Amino acid sequence: MKNKSFYAGGLKFSCLRCSSCCRNDAGFVYLSEDDLKKLTSALNTNRKIFINTYCRWVSDMRGNEVLSLKEKSNYDCILWENSGCSVYSARPLQCVTFPFWDNILASEKNWEIASSGCPGINSGDTHTENDINETIKMREREPVIYKTVSMG
Repeated sequence: MKNKSFYAGGLKFSCLRCSSCCRNDAGFVYLSEDDLKKLTSALNTNRKIFINTYCRWVSDMRGNEVLSLKEKSNYDCILWENSGCSVYSARPLQCVTFPFWDNILASEKNWEIASSGCPGINSGDTHTENDINETIKMREREPVIYKTVSMG
């Protein structure tokens, strides 16, 4: 029998566009192919220019090189501007699915820790357990971009 999740009764969250998840703290925003297509379209640029301008390759926990957005020197996301995300309607899936990430949903304690930095957590719309599980599946269906190593 599977253990009942702490969010079986749903969780409240509404993005208040406060940008606290986008600024002032180091982190990674991993990109998928779909993210890359939406972002290049939103910024009216091509893949190569977008990657060279806005991205970096970072190591994941397994040592694989993963495509991630760059950060500014103050740890703001490179796409954050004066009043918020410059590409909000085309933001990466990782951003869209916050705070319904595996590490945050791992325990009620993790959820509460995340809520201390996000005023939208525990307020606003109620997301059912099914909604949350579907959000998790969305991320699983859209893998991030790994650097391929040419074997020569």
